[in-house]
Order: sequence, then structure tokens, then C-alpha cells
Amino acid sequence: MNMFKLIKSKIQNFGQFLSNIMMPNISVFIAWGIMSAFFTPLGWQPNKVLAELISPMIFYLLPILIGYTGGRLIGGERGGIIGSITTVGMIASTKIPMLLGAMVSGTLGGWTIKSFDDLVKDKIKYGFEMLVNNFSIAIIGIFLTIISFLFIGPCIEFISNFIGYLLKIIVHYNLLPLIAIIIEPAKIFFLNNTINHGILSPLGLQDILVNNSSIFFLIESNPGPGLGVLLACFFFGQGNYYKSAGGASIIQFLGGVHEVYFPYVLINPKLIFSLILGSMTGIFMLVFFQGGLIGAVSPGSIISILAMTKKDLYFINIFSIFSSFIISFLTAIILLKFVNNKNVKSIHPNNSAINDNLLNYNNNKSDDFFENINTIVVACDAGMGSSAIGASILRKQIRKKNLINISVFNVSIHSIPKNVDIVITHKNLTPRAKEYAPNAKHISLTNFLDHGFYEFLVNKLIQNKNFYNTENITKINNFNKSNELEKLFQLSEKNIFLNQFADNKEQAIKIVGKYLVEQGYVKIDYIDSMLEREKITSTWLGENIALPHGTIQAKDTILKTGIIFCQFPKGVRFGDNIDDIAYLVIGIAAKNNEHVMVVSKITNALDDKKIIDKLSKTKNIKEVLLYLNI
Repeated sequence: MNMFKLIKSKIQNFGQFLSNIMMPNISVFIAWGIMSAFFTPLGWQPNKVLAELISPMIFYLLPILIGYTGGRLIGGERGGIIGSITTVGMIASTKIPMLLGAMVSGTLGGWTIKSFDDLVKDKIKYGFEMLVNNFSIAIIGIFLTIISFLFIGPCIEFISNFIGYLLKIIVHYNLLPLIAIIIEPAKIFFLNNTINHGILSPLGLQDILVNNSSIFFLIESNPGPGLGVLLACFFFGQGNYYKSAGGASIIQFLGGVHEVYFPYVLINPKLIFSLILGSMTGIFMLVFFQGGLIGAVSPGSIISILAMTKKDLYFINIFSIFSSFIISFLTAIILLKFVNNKNVKSIHPNNSAINDNLLNYNNNKSDDFFENINTIVVACDAGMGSSAIGASILRKQIRKKNLINISVFNVSIHSIPKNVDIVITHKNLTPRAKEYAPNAKHISLTNFLDHGFYEFLVNKLIQNKNFYNTENITKINNFNKSNELEKLFQLSEKNIFLNQFADNKEQAIKIVGKYLVEQGYVKIDYIDSMLEREKITSTWLGENIALPHGTIQAKDTILKTGIIFCQFPKGVRFGDNIDDIAYLVIGIAAKNNEHVMVVSKITNALDDKKIIDKLSKTKNIKEVLLYLNI
């Protein structure tokens, strides 16, 4: 059993690595696909001149970007550079898009330069670092490019052609639908991104050069089977747990987050047959009617799929998705209604079953598990789907309860910080999460949409004395009304700075830190601790607000408690997602817990989205003070 878990973990880690190479470049795939849809001879607006831009993207830009990403994952920035150089040799040696080859060459380049850097570490004489760094990349890059040109490129081309030949045979004998027997179970174990972006997308890009569209782009990303299972669970599943399947179906079909249906299948494994049959039906329709997409889609939303569909293939693609939905839906109903389901637990979001399926406290289930919690991460395979949903729900619960000392964000498994306090993952991903954050407290769940779980977690956090719920804050406010601290820590016009601008969050933090220094709240060293704190975990709160502050170790640099309120009307990206833009950045320096009163008032005032919007645009400091009710 341990051997099976080890093999499973290794496969998932390898798959995660492939996915991490492809995922950052998905937007380029989409750009290439949209340009193909518009400007090719069969596109919406054929343009012979603009169509010349399409080929360089697939033959040069994408392979080099993939090579860079693969190298950077292994060897950092230097690995990315030499990965790009190595990929050029492979591009020059072949006549097909070298996406698979770029993965190999990029990884090889990153590993080589990392090995070299480890070998010469602490052996370079002072003053010669830049010389060695530059010439090492140049010399090793030349060597690897020649190897890539003479050996690796031709080998990858042979393998690609062989795989293409096998696929032609499979398609000729109508055997392609059988691939669903492998793909659907693999997806349930969170290998969906690996399959789609690491395997099927490169095959699709090679196939599209011959057929102008490819069914490989729509095999894994088809939302039909998952939608069928979710709606069957919602209408015919027994137990309160299945009621959340209705909301999950909307997220899965329109949002493209396929991970949301995985828990329902894992709880009732018989439903995997519905997914397989639905997927097989969709693939058969695509093969029979010659459907497909013109580019990779991510996420697998019906919106993304329609955007990547040629104008003469809309009916075929929609029909294939609908067919897979119907078959999956009907078979799931049969399995739910007529097949023995006695072993399936009926889980109510608010009952004690949470302890059975959702929580795993590193063999420690006592309340001290929740002590000294400052940062919580919700992690999934790619850090973009189910974890983003879970983090959003938890963040709202925490803001609602005024747990102002805690940060919540979502990441991919491989990006989990080692010093995070709590890591929340699906139970199938928890072993991998422990590898990246062995000292963290790990919580396993089966459904990222289970609001009952997040309520349970927040209530446990509230019981800890280190956090401040609404009742505690009310006591603090009532106490301080008769205390001189009320006046001492009130915000005034000198604490508010409007119309600030920054290109990134580091610049924004430096601006806020500069004002803290100028106001006499901190020493200048506190700014560095704020930047260090941001590296540990983002201080992004959500709702366009960030709350940067220093590390615990920086207490000695704080002269007195103070708060700076900065408005950035053009916004600054603070969170992990592209939409995590902060317009209001509130810097804090606190010697003890004296800032709780002011911060609690601010967070209460900013609970209204309309107020946040007004404060993000106002040019009147008095209006800020009025809305914050300080």
C-alpha cells in the first residue's frame, strides 16, 4: 500500500511539473488560437498579411517560452535563460512545433546550469561573479544547443511522428473514444491539468497543422460529463451533501473549474462510469463529425470552448458536448437511484461528519491545533481552480467574523510556503502538500464548496484568544471609550495619503513604509521587514484592500503604534490572482495589540463594497475620515 502511495505521489509530482511548464503560457496559446480563428483562410476575417503572424508564434515563440519556463522551474532565472538557448537548437533541427521538445530542452538546460552553480558555489573569487555568470551561460548554452540540434531535436521529432502515426491508426479504427477509460479516472486524481496541457495540447498543436482543428483540445476540457454528474447528484442524490452540486455545476460549466465535481465522484466512485461513458460519447461524436478546436482552452469553460471554435464547427462541438452531458446525466441517475449506495455517507455541512472526512490535524485534533495561526493557504493542483474558490469562501467568512490578524490565499501545491501555519487541500493532495510544507498544520477536505467546513474552521479560530471576533472587538471599543488610547490611535488627516501610484506591490509597500517612517511610527528598517512579510504570505485581504505590516521579528524597529491609509486609484496587484488588485493599502505598525480598535473600525467600515469604491476614487481626505467613522 505504501508503495502504491509512493508511485501515486511520484506520478502526481511529475504531472504537476509538466502542468507548471505549460500553465504560465496558456494565454499565449489562447492568443494564437484567437488569431487563427480570425485571420486564417477559413477564419472569421481572413487576412493574408496578418495570418503571417500565426506561424512564428507556434514554431518559435511558444517553444522558447516553454523552454524558458521549464528551465526557470529547475534553475531559476539563469535556468530559464539557458533553457531558451537550448530550445533554439531544437527548433532549428525540425520542421514541426517543438512543444514536447521544449519541455525536454528547457528542463535539461535548467538542470545543467543549476548543477554548475552548485559545483562552483563559494568558489568564485570576489569581483569575478558577473564574469563567471555570463560566460557560464554562454559556453554551456552553446554546448547544449549543439546537442539539442544534433540529437535531442531529431529524437523528439521521431517520437512525435511515431505518436502521430499511432493516433492515426487509433482514429482510423474508431478506437479513440476508449482513451476516456484512462483520462477520466486520471482526472479524478487531479491529473487533469497534466493530461490537458502536458500531453493533449502539444499533440493538438501538431495535429492542427494538418487538419486546421484538433479534437485533442476538446477531449479533457469537455465540460459535458462533469455537468451531467453534478446535475444528477443535485436532482437525484440522497443527502444534504449533494445539494451543493447545483452551485458546483454552474462553476464547472461556465467557470471551467472541473475540480469541483471530483469530490462527488470520490464519495461515490460508481459515478466514474458515468464520466467515462459521457466522455466516450463526446469523443465519438467529434471523430464521426470531424469536430474540434483551433487552440488549447484553459479553463475548460463552455465560454472558452466556443471562443476556440471555428465558425463552421459550432454545431458539431456543441452537439458533442450536449451528447456527453446527456449520457453522463442519465447513467448517473441510474447509478444513484437503482445501484446500491448504502456505503455512501450522507454528509450534512454542519454535523460531526466533518471530523470524519474533512479534517486531518497531523495526528493532533486538540484545540491547540488552532493556536498562533496567522496564515492559511488553500492549495490545489494548479492553484487557480478549486483552491481559489475555497480561499474566497474562507476569506469572506474570516472578514465577516473580523479575524483581522489572519491572511488567506490560494496557491498551487508546489508553491506552498514552507513557513505557512495551516494548509488546506483535498485529501488526495495532502501527502504532496506535506512534502512542500512539512512543518505546517494540514487540513484535508473532500469538497472545496462546503460552507459548513469553513464555518467550522472559523469558529475554531474564534475560540482562540489570539484572534478578535466581533464580541472581543466590541469589548475593546467599549473599554477604550473611557481610555486615552481612543484619542491616541485615531486616524487624522496626517495618516491619509490619496492619489498614490506604484507599478507593483513592492513599490506600494515602500511608499506606505516611507510614510510610517516620516510620521515617526517606525525606524527605516521596518520597511524591509514589511517586504519580507509580503514574501512569506500576501497581505491581500480581498475586496481591493491590502494590509501590509512587518514581521514579528521587527518589533524592535517600531517606535509607536501607527496606521497609514494610502489610496492607489490605478490599483496595485497584491494577491496571487491577476484580479487581486488593491486600491486601498493600509500600513500597520503595532507594538502590542493597541491597533486592534482602529483596524477593527476600518474593516467594519470597509465591509460595504460601495464605500470601498468611493474611497478608491475620492480626492477629499475629509470624506475618507467620514466613511471610516474615525
